Amino acid sequence: MAKKVKEAKAVKENAGFALGRENYKLMAIGFAIIVLGFILLSGGGSDDPNVFSEDIFNFRRLTVAPILLLIGFTFEIYAIMKKPKDDK
Repeated sequence: MAKKVKEAKAVKENAGFALGRENYKLMAIGFAIIVLGFILLSGGGSDDPNVFSEDIFNFRRLTVAPILLLIGFTFEIYAIMKKPKDDK
């Protein structure tokens, strides 16, 4: 009988969130990296549609932003797959 009570308490404690607190913090950091990547990717357009703007081919949009996005998505996968620590 005591064993069933202990198991019920253990299930009740784990019934909250699917991941641990550290996982959610890491996911928030990854999300911020992805948002920063999309911000760096934006812009470069011309005000006049008849004038071509060379700003769309700069280093920031072609290199830095896609690398930052790749890092952010990889970080998100790591944050989801990381096993939460048991502090018992």
